[in-house]
Amino acid sequence: MLFPSMTVRASRVCTRFLLPIVLTLSVHIGQPLAAKPQAETPEVAVGPQYGSTHVYVKAADFDAFVNSVVATLGGKASARIPATVTPTPSKAQFQYVLTSLGMLSIFAYETPIPYPFGLERTGWLVGDMDLALKAARDNGAEVIADKWRDPIGDDAIIQWPGGVKMQLYVHFTPAKHEPLNAVPETRVYVSRDRADAFVQGIIGFSQGTVVSDDLHADAAELGKPGEAFRRIRLDSHFGKLQVNVTDGHLPYPFGYEITGYEVKDLDATLEKCKSNGVIVLSTRFDGADRSSVTVQFPGGYIAELHQVR
Repeated sequence: MLFPSMTVRASRVCTRFLLPIVLTLSVHIGQPLAAKPQAETPEVAVGPQYGSTHVYVKAADFDAFVNSVVATLGGKASARIPATVTPTPSKAQFQYVLTSLGMLSIFAYETPIPYPFGLERTGWLVGDMDLALKAARDNGAEVIADKWRDPIGDDAIIQWPGGVKMQLYVHFTPAKHEPLNAVPETRVYVSRDRADAFVQGIIGFSQGTVVSDDLHADAAELGKPGEAFRRIRLDSHFGKLQVNVTDGHLPYPFGYEITGYEVKDLDATLEKCKSNGVIVLSTRFDGADRSSVTVQFPGGYIAELHQVR
């Protein structure tokens, strides 16, 4: 038997502990469990023409690589300069190549390469480094090389779920590049375990969109005919990104290519490859929306070339 005072006390205890549970349940019942609110992220991208693929070569291969890229993809090379582009002491020769299909930043180190340099795939220009780093952290990235200053601006290296590393940079004097004829695709390979976290983080950070998410894409694109894989294509003001979600059982050279370049005529480009020291590494894939092949430039840089239908 409960006395009146005990009944009131019990009622208050029940209300205190059960009401939050009821409110929580009502929130989850009203929305899908998969729907996770993204962090409010400011626009930090500047434009896809400022995104750069990072290429590391030996000094002896520098000229051959640059000449081959320009002859195959077009564009022009900057002057080559000695530079320290890391927060700790190092020496490298640096040069960039501007093409209408994307920019490449090329490094040949004269000293051992400090960690984590050489592991980042791309460099993305941002309008404000502090805002960009906060946005990256808010969307699940970790900053593995915190902001440092080099001769022309501020830099940082971040890592996304799945281990994908990229550099962010800001220039003290804003650059002015013409829009690209075709925006290149950063090509990323992630596991099934981290694919959704990676995509959610990148989309939140970049303010981008999922162009397609094919759960049964033809794995002949990755050298595995007769099989399927999940292929996610993203687009944002930073540029395009193709996420290949696999079990990691990949034939060479898939997984090593960093960037995919869209060319108008794949056959004509492959002819240029033959005469400019570029080796074709994969069997040509003719898919529903594009034809593609993987190639290696002098110095070891591996890239994908594709022609859309």
